[in-house]
Amino acid sequence: MVKKKDDIDHILRKWTFDPSNVNVRLLELANREVLQMRVDMGVLQLEIDGRPDGGRPDGATTYFDLLRQNAMSAEQKFVLSEKECVEVDREFVQFYHRRICWLQLKEFDRAVRDADHTLALMDFCKVHSPDDEWTISHEQYRPFVLYHRTQAAALTQLAVEDAEGAERAIEEVNLGLKSLRQLFLDYEAEEQFDEDELVQRLIEFRDNLREKYSVGQTMNEQLAAAIQNEDYELAADLRDQLSQRDEPSQFE
Repeated sequence: MVKKKDDIDHILRKWTFDPSNVNVRLLELANREVLQMRVDMGVLQLEIDGRPDGGRPDGATTYFDLLRQNAMSAEQKFVLSEKECVEVDREFVQFYHRRICWLQLKEFDRAVRDADHTLALMDFCKVHSPDDEWTISHEQYRPFVLYHRTQAAALTQLAVEDAEGAERAIEEVNLGLKSLRQLFLDYEAEEQFDEDELVQRLIEFRDNLREKYSVGQTMNEQLAAAIQNEDYELAADLRDQLSQRDEPSQFE
C-alpha cells in the first residue's frame, strides 16, 4: 500500500488545471531544474536535458542515439522492430510534451532544439521504417513540428526587438515555409500548400513582423529577386553584405 506521504493531492489542489491553457512551470529542485506540466488528472515531470523522462536507454542519451548506434553497427539493412517502433513512439510523445512546455515558457531556443531532435528522428524512421503505413503515421505530424520549429526559431531572433532582429525572424519564417513547400512537393500535394492552415499562420506571422518593425524585403529576399532578374552585380553585393552580417564579431 502506498503511504500517505506519497499522496500528491496537495499539489493538485494548489495547482488547478486550466483546460484553456498549457499549464507549465519550471521548478528548481535541490540538485536540478525540472519542467512540470499540469494535465487533466495529474502532473507530468520532465527533465530539461536528454530524454524528458530522464532515462538512458542502454546508456545512450536518448533512444534515437541508441538507434543510430545500432544502425551503424548492423551488418545488414537496419529495419526497426516492433519493440523499437513502440519505443520510438514513446520518445516522440515525450519530446512533444517538452516542446510544448518550452514554447509556453518562451524558451524558444530550447523548443528549436527539441523540434530538431524530433525531425531528425522522423528522418531516421522514414529510412528504417518497417512499412509505409507506420511511416505515414508519423509523417502526418511533420508539418506541425516544422511549424513549431519555425515559430520558435523566428521568436528566438526577436530576443532583441529591433529591425535587424525582425529581419532575421522573417528569414527564419521564409526558411520554414520553404521546408513546408518542399514537404508538400514530396507528397505531390503542392496545390494544397497555399490553403494549409499552418502555412497561412506563418504568412500572417511574417506579415505582422513586417508591419510592426517596418521591414520591407529582407536581404535574402532582395538576393532572390536580384538572381531572378539576372542582376548579378547586385546579387554579388548582397552576398557580400550577408556574409559580413553573419560573421561572428571578434569581440563576442
